[in-house]
Amino acid sequence: MSHARLRVHLALAFVQITFGAFHVAGKAALAHLPPLALAGIRIAGAAPLVILCALALERRRPVRADWSVLGLLGVLGIFVNQIAFILGLHLTSAANAAILMPTIPVFAAGLAFLMKVERPSAPRLAGVACAAAGALVMTGTRPPGAGGAYLLGNALLLLNCLSYALYLVLQKPLLGRLGPLTVVGGALAVGGAGILAVSAPSLVRLDYLSVPPAAWGAVLYIVLVGTALNYVLNSWAIRESGPSLAAAYITLQPLAGALLAALWLGEHLGGREAAGAPLILTGLILAARSAGKPAER
Repeated sequence: MSHARLRVHLALAFVQITFGAFHVAGKAALAHLPPLALAGIRIAGAAPLVILCALALERRRPVRADWSVLGLLGVLGIFVNQIAFILGLHLTSAANAAILMPTIPVFAAGLAFLMKVERPSAPRLAGVACAAAGALVMTGTRPPGAGGAYLLGNALLLLNCLSYALYLVLQKPLLGRLGPLTVVGGALAVGGAGILAVSAPSLVRLDYLSVPPAAWGAVLYIVLVGTALNYVLNSWAIRESGPSLAAAYITLQPLAGALLAALWLGEHLGGREAAGAPLILTGLILAARSAGKPAER
């Protein structure tokens, strides 16, 4: 494997390992912050940081035609994705969120092929299916929790998965003309405006001094790592490989969560982890081998 391809895989692995900790950080923050307030603070912190970096580090600017795509990316990947995730996680459980996450690579692979962003490939399809199966084995194949609030929460998380898959696929052509910082910054500007408008009442009512330092630490992690850094790294990796490979790496989230819990919390790994981990790793190897080489730049 070339150094360029290795960098892509390391970036995707980092994104999903740190996203794996997002569910825990999100729950810790939501214990003290209303969901819409958390969404507003997340975007208010991440958007200016990414936009300033884009202005400083990337020369190419979006033309008028690009803004229609950036607007769609902002609606799907920022507004719908983040609002649906935060509200869904608030209404249901982190376990249910983990169970539904493996639908993203399935959605992304299907959409990429239907929209002719990527060519159909039997090894890649097999890899996505194998990795998604491994994630389901690890999280459990039981149906997500029932009940009115849980059903609504699960529906919102499924909407989050579909919107994020569309976001991954639709940005690939744009990344051929613009840098990842510019694409993510433009999407954050458009989608973030909607999030701030929806979350403004919660932000005004929030008693900021009552939020403990540990919760602010979780918020800081969500802003810097779970949003700004990971969105940009993921878009860079999509430019260098493709959306279906980036989506396939999402199946690492339950594996990363289990390993981090074992290392930091002393939890024991069981049969599900032992059965699911080889499937995930096998699926990622198949998907990686079928992915094209990164573009030379």
